[in-house]
Amino acid sequence: MAAAIWKGRGRQTSITLVTSVTRACHSAIKAQYDALIIGGGHNGLVAAAYLQMGGLETAVLERRHVLGGAAVSEEIFPGYHFSRCSYLLSLLRPHIYADLELKKHGLKVYTRNPHAFTPMLEEGVGGAPPRSLTLGADLAMNQREIGKFSQKDAEAFPRFISYLDKLAEAIHPLLDAPPVDIPGIINTGPLRKRLAAAKTLMPVVKCGLKLGKNIPDFYEIVTAPAMKILNRWFESEPLIATLATDAVIGAMTSPHNPGSGYVLLHHVMGELEKEKGAWGYVEGGMGGVSKAIASSARSHGAHIFTEQEVEQVLVGSDGAAKGVVMKDGREIYSKVVLSNATPYVTFKKLAPQGSLSADFIRAVDQIDYTSPVTKINVAVDKLPNFLSSPTPDGKPGPHHQCSIHLNCENVEVLETAYTDAVNGRYSTRPMLEMTIPSVLDPTLAPPGCHVVSLFTQYTPYRVEGREWTDQDREAYADVAFDWIEQYAPGFKGSVVGRDILAPPDLERIFGLTGGNIFHGSMSLDQLYLARPLPSLADYRSPIKGLYLCGSGSHPGGGVMGSSGWNAALTAIADLKRR
Repeated sequence: MAAAIWKGRGRQTSITLVTSVTRACHSAIKAQYDALIIGGGHNGLVAAAYLQMGGLETAVLERRHVLGGAAVSEEIFPGYHFSRCSYLLSLLRPHIYADLELKKHGLKVYTRNPHAFTPMLEEGVGGAPPRSLTLGADLAMNQREIGKFSQKDAEAFPRFISYLDKLAEAIHPLLDAPPVDIPGIINTGPLRKRLAAAKTLMPVVKCGLKLGKNIPDFYEIVTAPAMKILNRWFESEPLIATLATDAVIGAMTSPHNPGSGYVLLHHVMGELEKEKGAWGYVEGGMGGVSKAIASSARSHGAHIFTEQEVEQVLVGSDGAAKGVVMKDGREIYSKVVLSNATPYVTFKKLAPQGSLSADFIRAVDQIDYTSPVTKINVAVDKLPNFLSSPTPDGKPGPHHQCSIHLNCENVEVLETAYTDAVNGRYSTRPMLEMTIPSVLDPTLAPPGCHVVSLFTQYTPYRVEGREWTDQDREAYADVAFDWIEQYAPGFKGSVVGRDILAPPDLERIFGLTGGNIFHGSMSLDQLYLARPLPSLADYRSPIKGLYLCGSGSHPGGGVMGSSGWNAALTAIADLKRR
């Protein structure tokens, strides 16, 4: 189990997580709905809202006591509220934000500027502090910061940002529609159906038109190692390594591996308050996103229940989904079922195995869920004081609101950390992304105190071939804290509680198979027409009426909402054709 330690009254003790529980009575759940959604993660809630707006009476059944899936807020230690898994917002599609009126339903986001801070471990020169790299919305400031390491890189940086923006903007039509219906286009069936399938080409055409002469650049970035691209643009290690973190974050890959370029693009294709590529903190934690989506869905009439665990999808004699069986044995019927669970959980645990072919089950077994992530949530009684940007008065500096990249001053450090995990060991010098959302959102921690999120990699699912123990978790956290201490002396003494979530904990608590935050690796063989499998790219499953609506389907991970939106519209269209 996850290790949650609270230091109080001079001793450390394990604690029970403190959370607000909303119980739903069994009598509140009806026996029949038009649509049922398994799992109350953000995609499931988005799907519920659109299904309900489409005229289908919809119910969401969430296993845990709290909504949100990985986009959830929890009070792990008294007075400290954490985004326990997902921790930043950027990728949520603007049309979903607008359609569901999320601002009206309470969503408030704090935009960060600057947004990236990479301190160095080096001796200061002439009594000056060690150097650091800070990046934000101010291009002139960025160039000054980069110029500390390379004037050539400072001059190239605006062109690089423009290059990424063009590629990221062009991909948006692909996010907001299902992949191309190739079988429908090549079928020799009725012309009407073939023409309808041909319309699914339009997003690809729009993408191509937006790219224009940049099509070769787009092809390269989705197939190449990130380092091939970054080395072409830049020469300074701190800048290259800082940018490379976006190419590997959440992925068991190296910036030298093919396909890492797409992960880089995936993390810069969002926007926040119309600022491209910006990431921000949700007031109250990431559960605020899920809470706003759920509020919108309820306002349209959707029924949302917590502490309601689905045991199995009900399949009728005709081979079609007709509802679900709950863990307590109740049967709830519906015309369609949408699963917000991972493809593995959906087809290996929820779907009756007799309803699926042996070949299909073998294919599901081959989906890659490898994860490098251990998330550590930390309660502190004072801000970290970084040697490179000292704040001796204890007040936040601009860099405290950033994604703080530690052990990221050169790519060799990232590569070594990756190699450790590939060989079954947790990294002895892990890549650490630290965020301190309470700097901008005072609702998260007691006065003068803060919540710190550590998104760390690389850690394997099994440590040297065996399951993680609490001793392993504590030892790995100690390694991470020892490194933080080198950048910010006194950090360890400020810690009053820590919650350590290794890959198996992310799987057990949040249903993330393998601990993978994307519901499946964002590798080239698991994108677009092949996400999660070529036979599942259109959200439909081999069981008629059962759909995937989670991040395991196109367009993939991140708090985006597109998978839920696309799946809901697909299910609505299929019901109209029945």
